Amino acid sequence: MELIVGATGYVGGRLLRQLIAEGRPVRVLVRDRSRLAVETGVEIVEGDLASGRGLREALAGATFAYYLAHSMESGRERDFQRIEQLCAKNFVAAAQRSGLERCVYLGGIAPRGRRSRHLASRLAVERILLRGLPGATALRASIVIGARSASFQVIVRLVERLRVLPLPSWRDRRTAPVDERDVVTCLARTPFTPAAAGRSIDIAAPETVTFGELVLLVAEHLGVGRLPLSLPGEHTPLAAPVVSRITGVPLALVRPLMESLEADIVPRDRKAVEEIYGIRPRPLERAIERALAELEAERPLAAR
Repeated sequence: MELIVGATGYVGGRLLRQLIAEGRPVRVLVRDRSRLAVETGVEIVEGDLASGRGLREALAGATFAYYLAHSMESGRERDFQRIEQLCAKNFVAAAQRSGLERCVYLGGIAPRGRRSRHLASRLAVERILLRGLPGATALRASIVIGARSASFQVIVRLVERLRVLPLPSWRDRRTAPVDERDVVTCLARTPFTPAAAGRSIDIAAPETVTFGELVLLVAEHLGVGRLPLSLPGEHTPLAAPVVSRITGVPLALVRPLMESLEADIVPRDRKAVEEIYGIRPRPLERAIERALAELEAERPLAAR
């Protein structure tokens, strides 16, 4: 039995569908079962990581766990770092009592420069899991390109709604996004990949781009012309509420995401994923085109 913690989230939901498609027995730990669509053969346990409720039941008999819990979406923006670390410690303690040794966590690539609250919290959770569980694996990713990715949705909605794109100084920071399919594949293969145990592994598309180039690349794939307007400085404290209002993405999520743009976020070793998991990450443009096609299948894209 494999346990997914965070199955109602973006990546957790995609992973759940993948495991079901492969016929693997799955249990999920969720705060509210009404948020999870009923899936045949999925065992649901209600609980709460912060209090520890339901953890013993969720971990009983589990052979592997996917730890995909994050707290930025909770609305408690000031507390999310403390809550994320508390949840991770509770999970590790319960896992140790149950005898579980292996899990995989999806966090963020370590920035080359100042760490935002968002990325600092991801790395702190990673340390807690790797120190507490000897066979744990930490997958690190920058921007995940997919129709449900909050970061990607922010970019698409800004391109849709603004003809002139104000780009502060973070436009020149570098990043290496990754196709959501590669993220899900690595997660799903981790239980069967002994070489991944006890390691942190960066996953990224073959290309490195600046954040400004990424925004304009999305505009190009949408088939629209957008005028970039370079601005001095970062402007995150003032810009985050405006971006939240334009895109409809909650401020508690937008602000830490924007803070993470203020440093280069590039992988340490691009060969590790291919060597360990046997996959070659998809090119960035293929990831963008697929994500936009999925979005367009659900709603008209205003920019097209």
